[in-house]
Amino acid sequence: MKPTLAVDAMGGDHGPAILVPATIEFLVKNPDASVILTGDEDAITSHLPAESKQLQDRYSIVHCDQVVEMDEAPTRAMRNKKNSSMRVALDRVKAGDAQACISAGNTGALMAMARFVLKMLPGVDRPAIVQELPSMNGSTVMLDLGANSECRPEHLVQFAVMGSVLAEASGIKSPTVALLNIGSEEVKGNDLVRQAAEELRQSSINYYGYVEGNDIYEGTVDVVVCDGFVGNVALKTSEGIARMISQVMREEFSQELGSKVAALAATPVLNRIRARIDHRRYNGASLLGLRGTVIKSHGSADQVAFGYALQAGLQESSRHVPELIGEQVLALLQEHD
Repeated sequence: MKPTLAVDAMGGDHGPAILVPATIEFLVKNPDASVILTGDEDAITSHLPAESKQLQDRYSIVHCDQVVEMDEAPTRAMRNKKNSSMRVALDRVKAGDAQACISAGNTGALMAMARFVLKMLPGVDRPAIVQELPSMNGSTVMLDLGANSECRPEHLVQFAVMGSVLAEASGIKSPTVALLNIGSEEVKGNDLVRQAAEELRQSSINYYGYVEGNDIYEGTVDVVVCDGFVGNVALKTSEGIARMISQVMREEFSQELGSKVAALAATPVLNRIRARIDHRRYNGASLLGLRGTVIKSHGSADQVAFGYALQAGLQESSRHVPELIGEQVLALLQEHD
């Protein structure tokens, strides 16, 4: 059976103008996959590229007459947007017609709808937003990146299990897991972090200990765990620093003739650096802990970036990550019985 993705074609800042061509390009690159595009049929059809004619047996369109706005309150979307492109895409996963939902839409609404439609895995209290971030050793899995601003110790332990499963599904054997803290010493941190550390030490997880913010990008461990407040601040700060460095480099290389000549000579190296740390390669955050695969793309994603989100959905669903998380969480609960 071919893996099928349900794509919310109306989400994000650009809607079908970007999402539909990206989806068709994804199908060209993945001949074993198929997609269900949910949204306004006329809008979707008008943005189908020429190559879509050869792929008509691998995509279908489900018309929806509602769209969840990017600034819409999650509760309002839940109540009034049952025929939205986002909700219908999730419904297709629930029905088993698709193995993953991909959306660039409203994060809060997607989280609320996903919890309502797909439900949580047994033993998991809350979903977490997780993403792979570039590091000096490849990449680091980090969660939670904004779904839960307030957590209890058991939530961080559940996040640790989910992050470990995702890293292992990506090919890392016995991934190391750490808690993000203000220092590596055991006496550092607040009650939340210290209590979670105590539970992790007694679990079967390959717990490393505490790490600091710089360890995320140095690749000290495979998985970094924190609450959503800390994680979102760390992520947005990192993105801001990356943009600042990029802007400063452009300004300095264009200051004078000598700098422009140096920039021309350094172009091959600069291009390799740009490709290596290109944030678009890491687009597509998983909402872990649900009874199904849900991938949240950046709302501002371009065609390249959304393609990576689609690829993330395909990989996660084909590796049966939700099922593996369910098994590991239940095993963890049995350890504490």
